[in-house]
Amino acid sequence: MSRSAGLAHIVRQNDGTSTGVWGVYTIKSAFQPVFAFGEGKLSIAAFEGLVRPFRDGTGLSPYAFFRSIPPIDRFHVETLMRTLHLLNAAACLDPKVSIFVNFDPSLFTDAEVVDVAIRDMRLVLHEAGMHPGRIVCEVTEQKSASSGALHRFVDALRASGFKIAVDDYGADDSDIQRIDELKPDIVKFDAQWITRLMDSGAGFGLLKVMVSRFADNGIETVFEGIEEMWQLELAEESGASMVQGFVLARPELAPTSFSIFSAAHAPGGPDPSWSGGGAMPVRETDDAPPQSRHQQAARRPTFGRRQSGR
Repeated sequence: MSRSAGLAHIVRQNDGTSTGVWGVYTIKSAFQPVFAFGEGKLSIAAFEGLVRPFRDGTGLSPYAFFRSIPPIDRFHVETLMRTLHLLNAAACLDPKVSIFVNFDPSLFTDAEVVDVAIRDMRLVLHEAGMHPGRIVCEVTEQKSASSGALHRFVDALRASGFKIAVDDYGADDSDIQRIDELKPDIVKFDAQWITRLMDSGAGFGLLKVMVSRFADNGIETVFEGIEEMWQLELAEESGASMVQGFVLARPELAPTSFSIFSAAHAPGGPDPSWSGGGAMPVRETDDAPPQSRHQQAARRPTFGRRQSGR
């Protein structure tokens, strides 16, 4: 079997992880857990792969890195990043959980390009010993991809066994009709948008209606950017399937410490779930100490919204 083009830019490390090289840049994978609600508890259901670029040993923002990449190289760099995330997920994460990887739909308007991208993904999964059903392909809603091209791209991914997630739902380009047409497995709600909705009773009511509508159509929901306890409580109250954010866990470079949670069912192993009645056993990665639950509760208004003026 031939090898993926992305593997040509991969360097294997002694700890079993992989690093990408693109010109003067070194690229590493970071992973952030996505937690699922269940019986009053939270447990890790997935991880999102995030790019962390470095130049001469100094970290750069992903935004600055992407801006430095010429348009002609964007497809190849995105292929490299997905390759990196999949290899590192296979090397250091729980094999039972899903992996979210990102796609820019504007790069996949040509059927031949789509075929190349899917072939590369399947080659990497073969190399990593991973099943396509573990992979959730995130596509961001944006006007740069025509409706027809986006539908063909999503259909091709689904036909290859991958799950589909629409990212940043609620951003300016969002369109409920597009969700109805694409029929994704998962919708990830934009962090700023859901925070605004949570700030009022009417907004929160709308949020609950939308989550319920998606659930009725077999679509799971993820609330991103959850940074405070009151947001987490409202996310559960809204019926959201999953949550992701700094209040639970920050991204960590591979190899991560999150593998400790895969020992949940081992005798004497740690409990990877969190219940509102006790301590949250998610490894803290903030430099500052976490707030106490009393301090967090003090900031939470009566029904969970942020106090006006804050």
